[in-house]
Amino acid sequence: MRLTPESENVYVHVLDNKLTIERNYYHGWNHNGGNMLCYSPLAPYKGEGNDFYALLYESWLRQDQQLGRSSLDAKIQYWTPNKEIFKFDYANEVTLEECHKRGVEIMFGWELLKVHFNEIGEKIATFKNVDNGEIIEHAFTHGNFNPPSKPW
Repeated sequence: MRLTPESENVYVHVLDNKLTIERNYYHGWNHNGGNMLCYSPLAPYKGEGNDFYALLYESWLRQDQQLGRSSLDAKIQYWTPNKEIFKFDYANEVTLEECHKRGVEIMFGWELLKVHFNEIGEKIATFKNVDNGEIIEHAFTHGNFNPPSKPW
């Protein structure tokens, strides 16, 4: 997935060189409709704490919606098997409040199992609930995934 063409709107966040760090930043620029998934793996992992791009992507999306460039039903979603975004309670509280105000949907407790195309060409993410084992498939148009990795 890391080498997927930008036109596929799926990108794996790998913090390994200047080019990919720049691509991480700009990847959410062109989200015109549907669900944008932002995914962080089970902590601890490389990039933990600095891979939360959802609010940045939401600000670009809101601007594009005001200009009529993006659909009003386009949304940003953050998925993770963790029970928080940040390990620091205050930072987590402030971020969750801001996400709520801006309409960023937060899905805690969901582990990404795979990403694939279905029979009609939709991008599908398969998630497993870490508490009860429930498996769901979720269609999306744009994805930003931080892969599982060892901590710094």
